[in-house]
Amino acid sequence: MLDIKISKTDTPKPKPEGPVQGVGKLFTDHMFLMDYTEGTGWHDPRIVPYAKLSLDPSAMVFHYAQEMFEGMKAYKHPDGTAYLFRPAENARRLNRTAGRLCIPQTLEEDYLQAIRTLVTLEADWISSEPNASLYIRPFVIATEANLSIGASTSYLFVIILSPSGLFYMNDLTTIDIWVEGQHVRAVRGGVGDTKTGGNYAASLAIQRKAQSEGYTQVLWLDAIEHKYVEEVGSMNIFFKIDGKLITPALTGSLLPGITRDSVITLCRDWGYPVEERLISIDELCEAQKSGALEEIFGTGTAAVISPVGKLRVHDEDLIVADGNTGPLSKKLFDILSGIQRGTLEDKFGWRVTL
Repeated sequence: MLDIKISKTDTPKPKPEGPVQGVGKLFTDHMFLMDYTEGTGWHDPRIVPYAKLSLDPSAMVFHYAQEMFEGMKAYKHPDGTAYLFRPAENARRLNRTAGRLCIPQTLEEDYLQAIRTLVTLEADWISSEPNASLYIRPFVIATEANLSIGASTSYLFVIILSPSGLFYMNDLTTIDIWVEGQHVRAVRGGVGDTKTGGNYAASLAIQRKAQSEGYTQVLWLDAIEHKYVEEVGSMNIFFKIDGKLITPALTGSLLPGITRDSVITLCRDWGYPVEERLISIDELCEAQKSGALEEIFGTGTAAVISPVGKLRVHDEDLIVADGNTGPLSKKLFDILSGIQRGTLEDKFGWRVTL
């Protein structure tokens, strides 16, 4: 068990009034810090006022990108109780990422204790507004001052919190997606299945291009054949074709999303046939043209469910469900949001009280 020292701020920030749009522009009063030193292990866990970090210019995170992060949320239920949603899954994924990037792992119970202690301290930042939550961003960076290529011998584990609202302007408004057929985000055997910043940096140029053409997100294809659908830049992706729900298999180049897993669990519980397999962009186009493609939606922590109204494929726009939100997308959004916010039964034990 961590012995977390808490130093409270003398100058608390004003909390936002009314709904917050998006996430990551405003941060709470405090943050969690913990150091790692080779030979000592993780040490000095503390909560301190939110402030800038001081790092050596030769810190290895700047030069060799040894860093990782997670994303999760806390919710306030109608009775005022604060909850987390499946936090143990985030702890396990953090450690899987750490193992791939030669970053020291943390005990799951220590990770969860740090999250719960910080969020409990900042619980007043969790708004009771509809669709409001507190976004939780744990991350680890390599801090050793050394330009030799190799794994760092020291690290900093940080947790920051950001009040959040709807990811897009309106919940369940359909988004338009650009399908990228030339450039790639990640390759099997690489780090595409980890939460590391390099995956997102690799997507920025095409994301900017897509947005300049009026599209919200980019759907990436596999790096070898440029044929099989993988994931959207910030979400996993699902297709409802002839009554079946299909999502790309976890082949090592896309993120094993926790919302993805929750959707699969719910749909199988409702009796929907769910397939995790390779699906080509050509199969998707044929399904759209034959009328078999019923819905497309993305899944992720920030947006929960994002229905897709249009795909840009090979210089052609493919309209999905007449550009409207499909019934399964809406049902999943309502049920998942209801479980997270404590207004619906949690038969899977996903909610964790602070």
